[in-house]
Parts: sequence; C-alpha cells; structure tokens
Amino acid sequence: QVQLVESGGGSVQAGGSLRLSCTYSGNVYHRHCMAWFRQAPGKEREGVAVYWTYGSDGDYTRDYIRAVEGRFTISKDSEKNTLNLQMNRLKPEDTAMYFCAVAGAYDPEVFDRCRELKGAAYDSWGQGTQVTVSS
Repeated sequence: QVQLVESGGGSVQAGGSLRLSCTYSGNVYHRHCMAWFRQAPGKEREGVAVYWTYGSDGDYTRDYIRAVEGRFTISKDSEKNTLNLQMNRLKPEDTAMYFCAVAGAYDPEVFDRCRELKGAAYDSWGQGTQVTVSS
C-alpha cells in the first residue's frame, strides 16, 4: 500500500487561507484517484476534492464538492510526490480533520467509486491534519 503523511494544518481566521500537503511513497497504480477527505466532530467523513488520472502525465481530472468549489484547489506535484490542497476564503464550517487518501483503480468499479469520492474505494489513508477556522 501507499504511505501517506499530511501536513499544513493549523488555526486561521475566517477568510484566511491554508495549504495542506500530503507526501506519498510506495507504488501507485497508473490508474488511480487521490483525494482529500474531512471529518468534523459528530459528523460523517466526507470527500472534499479528488484528482484522478488514467496514468498519462498530461491527462487528469479534478472535482470538488459544492461546498468548497471555487475556494479549494487540489493539485499534485509529481516531482515531490505530494498531493496538495490550497484552501482559500476559509469558513468556520471548514473546521475538521483533513485526510488524504489514494485508491489504486485496477478494478474499473473501484475507479468509478473513487472518482465519486466514495471513501470505501480508497485503500491508503494518512493520519490526518487538523484545520480550525475561527470567526
């Protein structure tokens, strides 16, 4: 499996920005999804943003949940083996533990599910980094 370590969390006032990074190591199947999830106390874990590719360096797709679209940007730096999440115009409701995850998508059904940010499709997870947004 892929090893993942998140960093970049912290406390920020509403309207501010944070940049989360996830360093990955190990073998990643050429067709895969990489994603950010979050979980607030008392709430279910939800997918936030996903980056998927068939393996071509020039071909990729990014998608976001409506709550963060226009404010968050997911990206990957292949040279540094990092998955990033730039978060702008943060709101108190963004407060949560943020996790990065990877899904190897050899199975086309797994690929379908990971692109839809279904957590069960992901087989590698980081330990999380806390993001706290104050008013």
